Amino acid sequence: MFDTVAVIGATGAVGTIILELLEKRNFPARKYRLLASARSAGTTIQLAGQTITVEELTHDCFAGVDLVIASTPDDTAAEFLPLAVKAGARVIDESGYWRMHPDVALVIPEINPEAALNAKGIIASPNCSTTQMVLAMKPLHDVSRVKRVVVSTYQATSGAGLQGKVDLKEGTRAALDGNVYQYKAFDHPIAFNAIPQIGGLKEAGYTSEEMKMVYETRKIFGDDSIMVCPTCVRVPVANCHSESILVETERPISVEEARELFENAPGITVIDDLQNSLYPMPSICDGSDDVFIGRIRKDLSSPNGLAFWCVSDNLRKGAATNAVQIAELLATQK
Repeated sequence: MFDTVAVIGATGAVGTIILELLEKRNFPARKYRLLASARSAGTTIQLAGQTITVEELTHDCFAGVDLVIASTPDDTAAEFLPLAVKAGARVIDESGYWRMHPDVALVIPEINPEAALNAKGIIASPNCSTTQMVLAMKPLHDVSRVKRVVVSTYQATSGAGLQGKVDLKEGTRAALDGNVYQYKAFDHPIAFNAIPQIGGLKEAGYTSEEMKMVYETRKIFGDDSIMVCPTCVRVPVANCHSESILVETERPISVEEARELFENAPGITVIDDLQNSLYPMPSICDGSDDVFIGRIRKDLSSPNGLAFWCVSDNLRKGAATNAVQIAELLATQK
């Protein structure tokens, strides 16, 4: 049981889901403090039978806090989270700032729970596109090491924050009406379009979002030899990221074996009946905490290859749910 849990970014899209999950899952905390920007301070939120007033996030607000769950921009995480650790709190971070720091654990509870349990400072939650991919890789990797992954993502506008969803809605309305809309979250129209760039230029022609998938995958599995070739694309879908994934394993894994592995893996739901047009889609996966897999088939170009389709709610397992699951792991230590 934690005495005091603080949620930073409590009024944001991910923060709101974190609060919902903490209440729904009866998280063991005696008291909550909700922290946000000065713009949101003073508003009240109902949580676990309490009416809580949102406080402004400041440098000296962590006294007496046991656990911090933070969903903030990178610069906020860089500035404030070390202060929470210094004040004696365990910290779970949703931002991208600390993920690849050598002293920070990067955790998906279904894959490397021991990393969270052994962590001394900040615990990072991975990028949403990485999370669903590596969770799908895990049962395959356990029986035959994954050597190589080729992944193309089809990422929802909610991944760009609240403004991304506004751009999709208003941009689509403007396009249908023949009007011009000034996009704020994207450099190009997202309505009736696909944008093959998420993040800035990083290295060798790959974007920052794509390189996150490379580096984070290796760190989570503790295997720098895994080769990952990603292409990340923004598509006109409000919520849920989709991914086309091809893995090459050390020994062949049949479709039947893969389906059984997926079906028995925690956090994964299989929808795979092509004959009856049943497979994961954002429209049916939205709001779920699971990662969904379908279209499981052999790679026609490689004897050790397996291809499948993967969909997950990027605001839930890709962000909020994973953070709360890490918090639940830490609660077992209390």
